[in-house]
Amino acid sequence: MARPRILLVNPPIYDFAAYDFWLKPYGLLSVAGQLRGQADFVLFDFLDRRHPSLWQAGRSDSDRWGRGRFRSERVAKPACLNAIPRYFQRFGVPRDRFAAFLGGGGGFDFVLIQTMMSYWYPGVREVIEDVRRACPGARIVLGGNYVTICSAHAEGLGTDLCVVGTDLDPLWRFLEAEPNAGQVGLWEMYDRPAVGALKLSDGCPFHCTYCSVPRVYRGFRPRSLEQSLAELELLVSLGVRDVAFYDDALLFDADAILTPFLEEVVRRRILVHFHTPNALNARFIQADLARLMVRAGFQTFYLGFESHSPQWQQGTGGKVHSDELAQAVRHLVTAGANPSAITAYQIVGHPNSDLQELEASMRFVHGLGIRGMLADFSPIPGTPDGDACRRWVDLDEPLMHNKTAFPIFRLGFDEVNRLKDLQRRLNRAL
Repeated sequence: MARPRILLVNPPIYDFAAYDFWLKPYGLLSVAGQLRGQADFVLFDFLDRRHPSLWQAGRSDSDRWGRGRFRSERVAKPACLNAIPRYFQRFGVPRDRFAAFLGGGGGFDFVLIQTMMSYWYPGVREVIEDVRRACPGARIVLGGNYVTICSAHAEGLGTDLCVVGTDLDPLWRFLEAEPNAGQVGLWEMYDRPAVGALKLSDGCPFHCTYCSVPRVYRGFRPRSLEQSLAELELLVSLGVRDVAFYDDALLFDADAILTPFLEEVVRRRILVHFHTPNALNARFIQADLARLMVRAGFQTFYLGFESHSPQWQQGTGGKVHSDELAQAVRHLVTAGANPSAITAYQIVGHPNSDLQELEASMRFVHGLGIRGMLADFSPIPGTPDGDACRRWVDLDEPLMHNKTAFPIFRLGFDEVNRLKDLQRRLNRAL
């Protein structure tokens, strides 16, 4: 019996802004890895900035840590977002390149499409339309955050299967496959990747009132040390030197999970640069862990802070407090981290935020000698804080979850710009 041909697709992004912040389709590659040797896989990653159709010899579009801008083109703005005074764009490989690829691809039995932000679904819809046109016999599967958070909406896109949450048994039955959960992600699908991603755990033990993770994952589950190290060594063997952790709670139970991993990285002399685009919980950064992180190769540190207000901190889950952030920064700097590589996230546009408290938070972060970054609030349905936003927007339309748009709906365009200008001035003054 012939092995099935399976196309893996990471769709383009339709949004006001997008930036390659070590963005890779980790879930898609992990699923394919569990079926390693059981199917013939082909990957089309619209967000691969090194894609052959975009690459020009001798030209690099990445910064020193592998981040960079996506190819983009202006497109018509959805009617529900017409009030937002910014250009709307499509980010990623041009649509006609995908059409040409499908035309010469020889057909596929299955097409697996990863979804991310709920308001990025126009890119998913585009891929489905093109696959249906070029490969009418292919069976299409959607999985990821959008499918889980907006399952009814996703089912309306005309797919054959929507995989909700992290239970993959429906997928394995649909594919008639026997997965090997011990296999690592299928990173070989990339030709000399510059950037990789890694997870030591799934889910998060905390329940922040604005976060989608508790809806996507049921609890917190660490991966085995052996599997994590095997995936890292695969990435290194492919030439990857910058690795982003995708964990939602990387530092939780560090003595049992992160510390043994980093000790092995040091012992095996694995030379990589580690990055943390997902917010780290500063509460867990003690002196010994900070030293180990720096020694093992951590280069950028993004810390979750959200607000300087004790009342706001407690009301949203009490994950981290101001004194804990200050202590974490001291430990990291003492351990040898460059203060310019340490950034604290703060939320703008939260339904319960106070502008004076937000400005105080920004100045507090500046006083620590580190950079601040305003994280635009996205109202995620099914979360307490997201559902509170129905007074401003129609959450049944995923486009209204857009993180650029909602703070403007909530605070006004001029106020949002004023806050972001203030953040830029504070960062420049460091």
